[in-house]
Amino acid sequence: MLETVYWDAGTARLLPRLLKGRTRGPVFLTHRRPGPGKVLGSRDTCPDTELARLSYGQARALLDAHTALQGPGTGWDLDEFRHSALTHLGEAGASLLLLMAKSRHKKPENVRRYFKPSAEAIAEVTSLLAPGDRQR
Repeated sequence: MLETVYWDAGTARLLPRLLKGRTRGPVFLTHRRPGPGKVLGSRDTCPDTELARLSYGQARALLDAHTALQGPGTGWDLDEFRHSALTHLGEAGASLLLLMAKSRHKKPENVRRYFKPSAEAIAEVTSLLAPGDRQR
């Protein structure tokens, strides 16, 4: 099944560097080939370089290593990274239906669990009710 992936401009600028001229195979690859005796399917290896697809565990370790400020295990995890995007989109005014479509959640309560607006966003929306700020 093919799915459409929507990239923002920043990500789209980085994709050519990530793909390095490849036209097939997994996008995120490890820096090594699979070990001896490890059998991977054709979708899990790059047909040109024979490098393996990056596993979830490897992606988690890389994200932690590059975002940790106070040693290993203190960086972001993949779920926080994904769900922080929902918070940013919600603060920017995206509707609940758009947040559900972007995150592929089927139930509104699942999206609400991950949408955590900042104190600044709550203060800003509260200020809309302040007397004298509205045109009458």
